[in-house]
Amino acid sequence: MADERVFAEAAAEEPLSELEPADAFPGATAELVALNDELAKLPTGATLAEKVAEKGGLDVAVVGATGAVGRQMIDCLAERDFPLRRLRVLGSARTAGETLPWQGNAHLAADDLELHEGTAEALAGVDLILGAAANDIAMALYPAAAKEGAIVVDNSSAFRLLPEVPLVVPEINATDVAESHGIIANPNCATIICLVAAWPLAKAAGLRSMVVSTYQAASGAGRRGMEELVAEEAALALGEPVPEPSAFAYQLALNLIPQIGGFDARGYTSEEMKLQNEGRKIMHLPALRVGCTCVRVPVMRSHAESVALRFERPITPAEARELLRGAPGVRLVDEPAVEPPARRYPMPLDTSDQDLVYVGRIREDLGAEDPSRALELWCCGDQIRKGAATNTVQIAELLLAGE
Repeated sequence: MADERVFAEAAAEEPLSELEPADAFPGATAELVALNDELAKLPTGATLAEKVAEKGGLDVAVVGATGAVGRQMIDCLAERDFPLRRLRVLGSARTAGETLPWQGNAHLAADDLELHEGTAEALAGVDLILGAAANDIAMALYPAAAKEGAIVVDNSSAFRLLPEVPLVVPEINATDVAESHGIIANPNCATIICLVAAWPLAKAAGLRSMVVSTYQAASGAGRRGMEELVAEEAALALGEPVPEPSAFAYQLALNLIPQIGGFDARGYTSEEMKLQNEGRKIMHLPALRVGCTCVRVPVMRSHAESVALRFERPITPAEARELLRGAPGVRLVDEPAVEPPARRYPMPLDTSDQDLVYVGRIREDLGAEDPSRALELWCCGDQIRKGAATNTVQIAELLLAGE
């Protein structure tokens, strides 16, 4: 089992095709180049504000609604009081007819929460599509929906590197949504968590490169990944044989797996290349260099990342703390020198089930040639929420505001 098994779950970190440089963009294929050209013909600048004013709310579809990210998207719509008129929850043919829970203030008809199969017909007439399905479903459904006037915010990796598709983290490049031709991509979860922490420092001191090690939770492989970890831990606690793994290539409980996605010819996995390819696009830093190692760890839903940053200009740890203290989407948690229990730094237990990226362990990088221009930090964030569902809904909110 050379490659980690990947399932078409909403939260799955799906391997891209080979990410060798291409003439058009990383990962370019003839199909993607043709799609990019077709999207370029569609108008830009669409917002949702006028439709809300006209209809009193939006007709919204969540595709992949039964997966971990899809269900969290529905919860985020409820929590954030998103202006819904109707909600369509779409899944597979197998789940059609089931009903999903709703905790929001908006009054929804009973059939709004009944699952239907995700088809082009089911998307007819919707204003906004939140995508939490696999790449093949995204490619089959969303371009046609965009041509019909829907706005798509998609969490798959299918469209992320297309030049005509904005790739957005609202704390960093909110204004890029204005360049959308109907499809906006949500970045990879590890990319979002890292860049929310790094961006305030990049703006201040000019980011040249990053060396990142990620410690990624089981939730990155979707609901099946989390269920598999729970089952393995239960078997170990009872002294029973550990079930044969299916969501991962190897047992995850009491283990680390230094592979997420398939390997390229240079020995990097597709997950590792995402941070460089996506980071360049999001931060508008085309020369950014990133070395990355991605590791699956036996944690349920929050990713942690060790990040070494190299800058154009000097920046001190104290300056970095002050910048991060007031940064959007960030909580500074950096008190390592005090005695327990007051000692504080980011940990997955603290960052799960909330939307901020916690940042701490900020210090000079003593391994750098010029430590005054290099920092190390440690950050944690909820992979399902800020790493996927919340960021997607935040992008939709930018469209409500007419960004």
